[in-house]
Amino acid sequence: MKSSTALLTDRYELTMLEAAMGSGTAFRRAVFELFPRRLPDGRRYGVLAGVGRMLDAVEAFRFGDAELGFLTANKVVSDEVAHWLSSYRFCGDMWGFAEGEVYFPNEPLLIVEATFAEACLLETLLLSVYNYDSAVAAAASRMTLMAGDRPCIEMGSRRATEWAAVAAARAAYVAGFSASSNLEAGRTYGVPTAGTAAHSFTLLHDSERDAFEAQLKAQGKGTTLLIDTYDVEDAVRTAVELAGPELGAVRIDSGDLAEQAVEVRRLLDSLGATKTRIIVTSDLDEFQIAALRSAPVDGYGVGTALVTGSGAPTCSMVYKIVARATSDAPGAPLLPVAKLSPNKGSVGGRKFALRRRNTRGIAEADIIGIGAMPEDDGDDRPLLVPLIAGGRIVGRESLSDARERHRASIAELPIAAHKMSRGEPAIPTILSPEATP
Repeated sequence: MKSSTALLTDRYELTMLEAAMGSGTAFRRAVFELFPRRLPDGRRYGVLAGVGRMLDAVEAFRFGDAELGFLTANKVVSDEVAHWLSSYRFCGDMWGFAEGEVYFPNEPLLIVEATFAEACLLETLLLSVYNYDSAVAAAASRMTLMAGDRPCIEMGSRRATEWAAVAAARAAYVAGFSASSNLEAGRTYGVPTAGTAAHSFTLLHDSERDAFEAQLKAQGKGTTLLIDTYDVEDAVRTAVELAGPELGAVRIDSGDLAEQAVEVRRLLDSLGATKTRIIVTSDLDEFQIAALRSAPVDGYGVGTALVTGSGAPTCSMVYKIVARATSDAPGAPLLPVAKLSPNKGSVGGRKFALRRRNTRGIAEADIIGIGAMPEDDGDDRPLLVPLIAGGRIVGRESLSDARERHRASIAELPIAAHKMSRGEPAIPTILSPEATP
């Protein structure tokens, strides 16, 4: 059995459950919606990631003896509520954007329909997965856009908590990164892993030559040698002397990366190592990657900026009830409900979402409405897919599917979406008249 995710939540979810059970409203049918109020300032699109992790987490949302013992011992819930929780499993329905899809403000990224009791308990878990994974994926997408066909490697494990690092590696892979340094991401999610040596390895040896010899012996000539521990030119000459033109790559981790890349490329070519690649690291972000596009760089290792969302470590996603049944009787009609708070309002009613495209397949707007979708005119692409039906997971897919979806989703955006300069969302989110607060 998977480790329980039931206590990865806020206490107020259980406080609301207790009170709702007392008032007789806990088992009314309800519709919740997870949506982003905005994009990070100046960003032109967001990227949804974490769908697969969310499905795993919902499946493992169970209250076993250890969880119930903690809740009752600390008087978080009554014995009556604990008894109900002991058999909890999500039996409702979920629809949402598929993983890797781009999104824009105020769009229903996830719709949850179940009893209030079932759906309310999942709020914190759903938001924690979607907000973080999507922040990393959005940063990764901007980086891979700027890198073009040059690979990006995720190297941020030491800049995040241990399990966030695994989630970050997965999200970055969805958004186009080629590999990660994180081995748990490789084991759990099948993300390709990569890594060679740090400066400490060179400093361990009596000389740089000794360190290179040891690494080449262990890893073969296709390895990547770190060349900026001492003198870069001397390191390149030693590396090519030892490995010959078959040397796989060299890595530069400090200094003026563009200038050094030019000098190293010239030196490698003069020594006959014309196929040896140049990898650069050192606190890169999407702007630095863009600045290096004209440099002879063959790949990028990215850490801190990636796992912190490149300045936007969360996505302003919220989880709000948008409809509830008039009673807990079977088949009771759903009544739209909405928040009217200034700057924090919501739109009541279960939504549909589609992407309107022109005749060339380029996105023009996302249309959000209530009720049945309008008749497809041939250029509209529905954005909501089934994820859970009657408690059964139906939306699992491979990471390769999510990667391909992200590639296709980016490709259908207007060219303005590819700019790193600050701007408005690449396409507008249009609320149909019925969905206007």
